[in-house]
Order: sequence, then structure tokens, then C-alpha cells
Amino acid sequence: MSALRRVVFIGNHLPRRCGIATFTHDLHQSVSAVRPQLDSCVVAITDPGQTYAYPPAVRFHIHERAIGEYIQTANSLNKSRFDIVCLQHEFGIFGGEAGGHIIELMSRLDMPVVTTLHTVLANPAPVQRRVMDQINAISSKIVVMSRKGREFLRAIYDVPDEKIEVIPHGIPDFPSVDMHRAKAKFGFADRTVILTFGLLSPSKGIETVIDAMPGIVKSCPNALYVILGATHPNLVREQGEAYRESLKARVHELGLEDHVVFFDQFVDQIMLVDFLSMCDVYVTPYLNEAQMTSGTLAYSYGLGNAVVSTPYWHAVELLNEGRGVLVPFSDVPAMAGEITGLLTDDVRRNAMRARALAEGRSMTWPQTARRYLACFEELHARARPAAVVPIQLNHPRRREQNLPDIQTGHLLSLCDSTGMLQHAIHSVPDRAHGYCIDDNARALLLASELAQSEQEELPGAVTAHFAAFIQHAWNADAGRFRNFMSYDRKWLEESGSEDSHGRTLWALAVCARQDKDHPRRRWAAALFKSALEEVERFRSPRAWAFALLGLDAFCTRDGSHPAANHLRRILADRLMTALSHVATEDWTWFEEVLAYDNARLPQALIRTGLATQTPAYTEAGLRSLSWLTNLQTTSLGHFRPVGTMSFGVKHRKPEAFDQQPVEAAAVISACAAAWQADGRSEWLDEAMRAFAWFLGENDLRASLITETGGCLDGLHPDRPNENMGAESTLSYLLGLSDMRRLVRMAKARSPAQSVPRLMRNAAGTNGPPTLSGDLIVSISIPESAGLVSAAGPGKSGRETVQAGD
Repeated sequence: MSALRRVVFIGNHLPRRCGIATFTHDLHQSVSAVRPQLDSCVVAITDPGQTYAYPPAVRFHIHERAIGEYIQTANSLNKSRFDIVCLQHEFGIFGGEAGGHIIELMSRLDMPVVTTLHTVLANPAPVQRRVMDQINAISSKIVVMSRKGREFLRAIYDVPDEKIEVIPHGIPDFPSVDMHRAKAKFGFADRTVILTFGLLSPSKGIETVIDAMPGIVKSCPNALYVILGATHPNLVREQGEAYRESLKARVHELGLEDHVVFFDQFVDQIMLVDFLSMCDVYVTPYLNEAQMTSGTLAYSYGLGNAVVSTPYWHAVELLNEGRGVLVPFSDVPAMAGEITGLLTDDVRRNAMRARALAEGRSMTWPQTARRYLACFEELHARARPAAVVPIQLNHPRRREQNLPDIQTGHLLSLCDSTGMLQHAIHSVPDRAHGYCIDDNARALLLASELAQSEQEELPGAVTAHFAAFIQHAWNADAGRFRNFMSYDRKWLEESGSEDSHGRTLWALAVCARQDKDHPRRRWAAALFKSALEEVERFRSPRAWAFALLGLDAFCTRDGSHPAANHLRRILADRLMTALSHVATEDWTWFEEVLAYDNARLPQALIRTGLATQTPAYTEAGLRSLSWLTNLQTTSLGHFRPVGTMSFGVKHRKPEAFDQQPVEAAAVISACAAAWQADGRSEWLDEAMRAFAWFLGENDLRASLITETGGCLDGLHPDRPNENMGAESTLSYLLGLSDMRRLVRMAKARSPAQSVPRLMRNAAGTNGPPTLSGDLIVSISIPESAGLVSAAGPGKSGRETVQAGD
């Protein structure tokens, strides 16, 4: 098992002057100090119009608004094979609307992402909510610095609790400096010091303390308010130093020149510790509660200061139970009274300081770094591939049986006398969502495939239920199939989608060609002919593709049907036209977007080209399928289907999640068609790569398959979807049936014919596909995957493969 080796941090970085830059610098330095052998570096975000002399730790940098640099950096990180990415997120530091450019980087990464949220908005704008939802979905872990942050993520953003880590803001691990010595260093030996530090901006509430100073000075004539920090760079760009000058004018107006001093500088850690060590009371007078994290508060409290603060979220959590003093927002008399009270009560103030100093030991940067490292290690262990378990396909018995057996137990549990239920809650059928023709068509297709291949057949009565559902769905008046039916057998529409109609035609044609029940074959052929006419008016490319796959099967059975052959040409030409109109140098596809069941489009063209002896169709199908499979192969060599988050976004390469089984099944079928077209071994490798996704060769190293043949509903960024609905289970079983048939065909063509081989070495990286007459397929089965049987329990004479073997 490989250890955690390489970590990259993404965020602002010193010498850029902002809180995120300081945090990223400190976190990276601390992790490096705690784990010196770790190869770690930083991706720094550079704000517009600025250049920085970044230190060597910054190996990459991105100009905030340059969207192409986000994509290029993602590719560089993948090629560099980092184990973990640790992202610092704050609104305003990334380009795009609500910082959306960072999604372009995150969605392309091949490794787990740990995101630290420095702000969690209680009332996000719609675009902010959309960006946050995408960040939360892609991230494997979300780090917040307070319990309030966890509460918001759970209640507002629906982030599961197990995905959230609360890690307090780190503080310097420096020995305390004697207060009198620190005061003398700045020339304040005879003063009682009140301190605020941080980048200056109107939201910090400095005016409240300035206005409170006359009342404080009455009781503490030697009181001095030190305001430490440069003006926020964004404010300087927009307004210059107008805000600082307004504060100075207020000091002059109140006659406080001897009691208020400004240090207009951005200080390093050592200097900051000197400032914090000299203060008697530290103040954070922010103007509203929506402050989830305050690094200045963490530093001042953790280094042993008595703190007076307004009740923003972080302050309430850190300072309650007497650990500090809270005063209402913008309440000048209360601010003056509480600061005066602490300055004139040495016993209370010193007790508060001692408690803060003791509790601050758990907040030091080394402690924080260890907690981050524990999080990184957990995710790395989860993503780490297990040992390879070879499955020998040249076994003297039927070779195809070295792939998992067809198990239909879960599939049958989803069936009743009406047909197949759509959904399940875990393995329990969910009646609340009723039925759909899509799944009953897939089920009829599977039944027909199993009947032809002489594998485990579905009971005849069950197949009859699928056929009956399809027959009942036919609306002859509309010339269309209905799709959705409630559990009480009420249709929810007069006609379904074009895609569901096309898929049903495909199932009917395969049934008409190969069902063992001859009367049912005649029924399927007749209904296919009745439903075919409407297809010419369809506008959906997927409906064309499904219908073409049906026409391929139907014309094999009845090649003399002129209307079917004519329509086949029309639909194939439409796909060709779509490809020629949309495709560009780097976008070889039929649509400007990627959606679901993508590989069915090239599969349909390849099948049609072979059947009609039209090389142009076949070539276009092979070209588009090659582009798609390349897009769906990670730099680590495993299959990553187009995620649902990609759907509908023009010319955007796929986002990683959510991953659906229907995509893997489509790729297996399409690659089988491609292999039949040109015989290249790469298609066998691609088919095996897609099938191995079901068994654990995926981003989460999690098997989706159960002993009863059920298939989990896909992969979220951090966990599998443990429900097992009809579409997922049927996709797996159809993919397995296709895979078994493909292996048989490959072996029958020639004993030395190249066959799929995906070998993973001990370090977890894929070597190039190799050719072998030994017919070895290697599938990595993670320890968490559960049982994956190559033969089925209790069957003698065959190997079984179990997790941990």
C-alpha cells in the first residue's frame, strides 16, 4: 500500500496581502514541518493587475480571471499525480460569477479534494448557492473552523455530517513574549494597550471603539488604542485611503490623538506576536454576525489575550462561557463599559488571559496540521487501489464464466404483476414512484439477450409482464408510448418522451428477433411496425440512436421491409449531419452538450454502417466513440463516466459526478460494436475498463455490485448511492451480458486475438494495455467492496473472488 506522498494547496499566498494568503502559507508550512518527507506545494491565485515574487513553494499560479489557466492547472496536477488537493475557498478570490471558475479546475481533478470553507453563507444568492453546491459535491471532505459552519452545511446546504470536518483556525506556536518587554519595544511602556489588527475595511467596526475611547480614557487616562493593519487591497484599488483618513479625522474630532495610534503595515508572524503580547485587551468590533471565521480572533485568543468582541458567529462560539466578553453590535456605551471593566479588574482580566492561553495550545499550527494530515490520510487510504486479483479467462471450462455470473435475484425483487418498479430504497422496492416504460423496455431487452445467450434466463411469466406493460403503454390514438405510471396503475401522461419511445422500439425489435416465445416475437414485430412511423418526426438524437439500434435488430430479422430500411438511412444521415455541424477540432460530438447514455449515438452509427455497408457511418461512429472514451478515461487509467453535473453545459468537458451505471453499460455495447467494425484490441480494453467500473475500478474504489446482482445507483463524490433502482441494476446486467458475449467472440476469432487486460502495479498505476493469448483480465477489488463472485456461492469447480483475498 502506497503512503501519502504528494499534496497540493490551492489559495492565495504571501506576499499577496490578505487573510487567505496568510492562512494558505501557514497551513502549507505547518504540514511540511510536521511531515518533512511529504512533497507539498501551492497553487496561488493572483488578483488582476498584480504580480508577486512568490516563494519556491508556489509551483503553479493562476491569474484570477483566466479561465483557461484553471483548466491547464487541473491537467498539470493530474499529470503530476498528486494524492490530495487542499483548496481554500472564499468568495471573491476566484474568477467568474461567484467565483465559478474554480469549478473548472475541481471538476477535472483525478484525486480527492479537501475544501476549507472560510465563509459559509446563511443566505446565499442563487449563483452563490449553485457554486457552493458544486464545490460541496466535488469535495471529498469539507473543512470548517467552527461548529456553526457545520450546522449551516447540514441545515442549509444538505451536506452529510460524515463529510464535514471541524478544524479550528491555526495559531502560531511561539513562546509568549513578556508584556512589559513587548510594550517597551514599541515605546508604550507606561500605557494600557487596547489592540485591533487585520486588514482595514468598513465592516470591521473600528469606529465603535474610537467612539468608545473618550469613556474609556475617563477611567483609564493612560489607555491607548492601537489599530494595526494595512487597508484592504481591494478597498485601496476602489477608494484609495479614504476610509483610513475618515477614521483619522474622527480621532482628531474627538481629540484622541494621544490615545489612538495607527500602524499602517502588513506584519509577519513574529512581529504580530510582539503586538499581541503587548496588549491588555484585544477587540474585534465587527458590525454584523455573518462572520463564520476570524483569523485575527483565533490568533489573539489562542495567544492568551483577554478579548472583547461583538457577537458575530465565530466570536459567540469561541468566547462564550466566560472565555471572553461579548457586547452588542455598534453599542458604543457597552463597548466602553466592558473594555473599562476589564482594564480596571486585573484579577478578572488575568484569569481570562490564563484560560485563553491554556486552551490555545490545542489550536497551534502543528496541531491543526496534524488534523489536516489525518483527513488527507483517510481519503488517500479510501482512494488507494487494492491488490490485483487476476481472473483467468483461458480456464478449461466455459471461458466466459470467469466473468461474474448473471445473478437476477435483486432484479426479480423489483418486479410485480404490473411490470418493473423504477426505484428502490437500498434494496427495498420503492412503490411511491411507480413504473416507467424506460425500465420495462430495458428489462425486455435483457430478457431477450439472456434467452439468446443460453445464460440464466428470466422466468417466462416475468418477461410476459414486461411485454404487457409495453403493450398497455401503447397509445394508438397518439401513435406514441406512454412512459410513467403510478403504483395504482394510472398513467401520468398521454405520451412519453421521444427517447423513451426510441428505447422501447429497440427492445421490441430485439424481442422480435430472438425471444424464445414465438407468439411474443410476432407481437413484438407487429407493435414495432405500428410505433415506427412516428419516429421520423422526432428531434432527439438519442431517440434516433435508440431507433437505429432497433432497426438494426429488426432489419436483421426482416431485411425486406422497405420502410424500415428507408428510415434507417434518414436517421443515420441526421446523426451524420449533427456531427458535421457541431464537431470542432476538440469537440467530436453530435451535440454541443454531453448528456446521458452518450455512447449509444456512436454505437448506432457503427451498427448501421456495418449493416448497410456504409463506411462513412462506421468511421464517424468510431471517431466520435474514440473521442468519448478518451474523455472518460482518467490519467490513472480507470473509467470515469460523464457525470450528471455536466449535463446541459455547452462544450464543457465532463465533470466527475454524479456517475451513473447507464453510461458504463452504453460504453461496453458501443465498444463491442467498434471491435466488430475494425478488430482493434483497444476496443476490448475500453469495454473491460468500463465494466471494471462496476466492480471497483472507479474514483472511489468501491464495488457497486451485490451478491444478488443488484447494482448501486451510482457514485457521489464522497460515497456510492446505496439505493439499487431498476435502471442501475439493468445497466449492470446488460453490460455483463454484453461483456460475456464479447469475450466469447474475441476468443472464437483467434486464440491469439488480443483481449482486454487492465493490470495495475503495486503503486496503483496502470501500465499500457498489453496483449495476451492467456486471456487475463485484472480487476482491482477494494477491501470495502464486499463480495464479488466470479462463480457464485456454493458452485464447485470454479474460483470465487472475495474482498481481501
